[in-house]
Amino acid sequence: MNSLANKTILVTGASRGIGAAIAAKCIELGANVIAHSTASSEAASTVASKLGIDFLFEDLSQRGAGERLFTNAIAKAGQLVGKGDQQAGRIDGVVNNAGVYLASPLMDSKIVDSKIDGDQESSWDVNWAKTMAVNVQAPADICRAAISHFRESKSGTVVNIASRAGHRGDGGDHAAYAASKGAMLAMTKTWARALAGEGLHFYAIAPGWVETRMAPEDIAKRAAAVADIPIGRVAQPQEVAELTAFLLTGACPSAVGATFDVNGASYVR
Repeated sequence: MNSLANKTILVTGASRGIGAAIAAKCIELGANVIAHSTASSEAASTVASKLGIDFLFEDLSQRGAGERLFTNAIAKAGQLVGKGDQQAGRIDGVVNNAGVYLASPLMDSKIVDSKIDGDQESSWDVNWAKTMAVNVQAPADICRAAISHFRESKSGTVVNIASRAGHRGDGGDHAAYAASKGAMLAMTKTWARALAGEGLHFYAIAPGWVETRMAPEDIAKRAAAVADIPIGRVAQPQEVAELTAFLLTGACPSAVGATFDVNGASYVR
């Protein structure tokens, strides 16, 4: 695989699972990694210690969080390359991996406190709003900021981690998640078509079940999920990481705009 030496990559949702694996692979290939997590946690501390990196913390469900994160990442990039606190650095690639998988049952009318605006709302309203904020609005804002930054050097790569659900849908209780990932795929294609001529490359990866905390833990559900995968197992985070790093190296620019399926042939387009 080509090198990522002298490249600085921002990876969101890097405290565990796919994001942590992507950060590790990018570092293995020589990149400077700027890692993001929602908040300080034991998981983030473990990854930071293992990989020798620092985390930026930002709750992506909050308005403006994506833009704030990218601004802080530019400042952090300057520190990584020795430019100091007052001089902005360069980011070469972004991996939008952070996401939430919240249930949105059709018949659920439970009243909860909304963390987005503080009002009393149904869990249906709250979970749809938070899913769209984290899975769509924040990545879109990060992409928008990255596009402006990348145009300065006429180069840059974004890999958006979507989902098989964005193509085929999900279970009935997770329509919000499927809709959010469909939106991520659509915006990836749109910006790939619009910006490839400027040297800005957008790609999407659409995993099925991956061995993370989102994968089914219940024995019966696990068996059903695996039975639907022709290769007989869920994907490993390292598989997604390998593909993501390959795309970030720029080894195959003609693949710009493509969506890469990682689902063991459980959904073949």
